[in-house]
Amino acid sequence: MSQQEGTSATPRRLLWVVIAGIVLYALLDAIAQALPPHYNPIRDAESDLAVGPYGYLMTINFVNRGLLSLVFIYSLTQILHSSGTIQGSGTGGSNRYSTGHRLLGAWGVGAILLAIFPTDVPATPVSSHGAIHLAVAALAFLAGAFGALSLSRQFGESQALSGVRGVALAIAALAVIFCFATLGLGFVFPHLAGEIGGLDERIFLAMVLLWMTAVSIHLLRYKPRMR
Repeated sequence: MSQQEGTSATPRRLLWVVIAGIVLYALLDAIAQALPPHYNPIRDAESDLAVGPYGYLMTINFVNRGLLSLVFIYSLTQILHSSGTIQGSGTGGSNRYSTGHRLLGAWGVGAILLAIFPTDVPATPVSSHGAIHLAVAALAFLAGAFGALSLSRQFGESQALSGVRGVALAIAALAVIFCFATLGLGFVFPHLAGEIGGLDERIFLAMVLLWMTAVSIHLLRYKPRMR
């Protein structure tokens, strides 16, 4: 039997951790939204849930999002290494996947930094930690969207991932669109941003998490061919 794609047991088990983390993320987000203060999910940014008496729930969720993303990158990289699809040491290696890995890594680290530097209470002046939060969020969002897109474009090179390439590309493209809508709406249509900015952001976040879910489920269901 020759080397088989996606057969490493530990990375595959960690994909279940990723999926569980995404389910937990959605659950904690819903709980935080249901508790006071009741920010408008259509209008207000998700980060606003991290301020107030129950803000610690969203802070925990930022860390959860960062860790599950880093676990996903590790699992994906190990599966690709074990299959021989990519070569080299480290999480990226010398390969076409390295750009996507680094971008998605920045997205994961960025989520953890969002927990360390909370946003400001709505309708208050921007503080130093609030400014850092906004800058990190913008960079992390771009990294997440383009990291998913970059990796999806290379999936056709892997037997284990070629079957999910089309779906992954479609979801990643939507992530890029809603990323630009989230970040650019305030500059182009500031009034509209004040009305639906929260919805744009939540759709973007959902697309990145859906992308990781789709890739994880595909890899868990994938049965390598015998050679």
